[in-house]
Order: sequence, then C-alpha cells, then structure tokens
Amino acid sequence: MNTMTSVTTTERATWKDYLDLCKPKVVVLMLVTVLVGALLAVPSLPDLFTLTVALIGIGACAGSGAAINHMIDHRLDTQMARTQNRPIAKGRVRPEQGLIFALLLAVGGFALLWFVINPITAWLSLASLLGYAVVYTLFLKRATPQNITIGGLAGAMPPLLGWTAMTGQIDHNALLLVLIIFAWTPPHFWALAIHKKDEYAKADIPMLPVTHGVQFTRIHIVLYSLLLFASTLMPFISGLSGWLYMVGMILLNIRQFWMVKRLFNDADTKAPMDLFKYSIQYLLWLFVLILVDHYVITTSF
Repeated sequence: MNTMTSVTTTERATWKDYLDLCKPKVVVLMLVTVLVGALLAVPSLPDLFTLTVALIGIGACAGSGAAINHMIDHRLDTQMARTQNRPIAKGRVRPEQGLIFALLLAVGGFALLWFVINPITAWLSLASLLGYAVVYTLFLKRATPQNITIGGLAGAMPPLLGWTAMTGQIDHNALLLVLIIFAWTPPHFWALAIHKKDEYAKADIPMLPVTHGVQFTRIHIVLYSLLLFASTLMPFISGLSGWLYMVGMILLNIRQFWMVKRLFNDADTKAPMDLFKYSIQYLLWLFVLILVDHYVITTSF
C-alpha cells in the first residue's frame, strides 16, 4: 500500500499557488468553448454584462473542480514528474486549505450563476464540477481504463453552459458541440497516457496503455479520431456552420490523422506528446472556425 504523502516545506503559499490549483491553462481553453457556445446561441452579440458574469461563474466552478482534483490526487502527484511540483503535492498549500479554497470558488460561482444568470446554468455547472472532481477523480480514474471515456462527459459540458447562460434552454446544436469535445477527449488524453505510461504504471493508475498495452491504445485513438471526424461534420450537416468551417475542419482532421499515423512508428518517440499538444490547438482552432463562420454567415445576410 502506498504511504507516500505530500512533501513538507517551509515555503509559504502565494497567490500564484492558488491560481495553479485552478489549472488556469485548462480553464482558459474551457472558457473559450463556453464563449463560443454563448456567441452561437444568439443571432447577434450577447449582452456583455451577462456574458462576463457567466464566464466568471463558470470559470469559478471549473477552477473549484481543478482544486479538488489537486487535493484528492496530491499523493499521486508526488509520484509523477509532470505533477510533483503542484502546490499541494509540494506542500506549499495544505490539502484542507485547498479544499476550503475550492469550496469558496464553488459556492461563489454557483451563487453568481443562480442569481444573475439562470438556475439551469448553475445546476449544469455544478454537475460538471462534481462529475470531474468527484466521479472522475475519486472513482473512475482508479477504477477503469475507460476512465477518460466515461469521465469525459463532464469536461465536454462547457459549450452547453455558454449556450444555456444566454438562452436558459438546452438546444440540439449545443449538444453537438458537447459531442465534439466528448469525442476529442480520449485521443487527447490517451496520447499523453502513452507518453507517461511508465509513470501511470508506477502510480498504479489503470490508464489504457498500462492495462491493455500501447498498440491497443493506438487502435482506440484511431477509432475515436474517426468518431471525432464524424462529430465535427455534424455542425455543417445541421446548418449550424457553413463552408468556411467545413474546409477548415477537414484540414484540421487531415493533420489529426497524420499525427495519429505517427503513433504507429515505434521509433518516433515524440509522436505521442506531439499529438497531445496538437489536439489542444485542434480544439481551439475548431471552435474559432465555428465562431468565425457563424459571424461571416450572419453578417452576409
């Protein structure tokens, strides 16, 4: 049984440590998809005050989920090179301090969304927070190699949150955006899991490359990349986006499959991390394309 605990240190926590608890880079990417969902939900520009409050509230809930993830995983984080310098793992922030910080963010974000935006956005944001911080981090991550697939739904919610913040309703087009992120998540994280296979094995985390091998994981990345391509076709088919999006989406997917093809070359040791990094750019540019296409079409009629 692993008895490793977080490192004791005399360093005092700074505001940067608490910012790191929120996983700001992840939250910023998530808020981009929230913004796109919000902008697509209305025919013209949304009310700036409502949009700003929605982004703050949803961002606070997302940051809370990230902080809880840090707290739950702080012993595990000490065993992995990419996470061992995290504030709680390093001992600069105590777990109970991280929990209090996370609860303040959650309560503040939920209250802001409930009273200023609408209850459905508040409840969906809370569900997303609990899905990631509790269901995925506390249970799925350690229970099944399909942890990313099942837990990915919580991380796919942001476009829907942006949409409901503007309209108070769940729309089928918003669900298409959720489907895209849901299909994008497994190839994104499994590429990282291949690169960090030995670290996950050492930490006894049943990631797919650890339990079923790298070749099995490569095949699953191909299958989910095909699902991702099919999902990214849907906005064009449904009429949410036009030809500008279609052309850009095809180019992004061509490069995605070229990056996936590199995974099958054992001599190309950089391929997994290159795919992981590209997938972040892929999602960002895909949602930018949807947004630009939306306003090009809107302003042309």
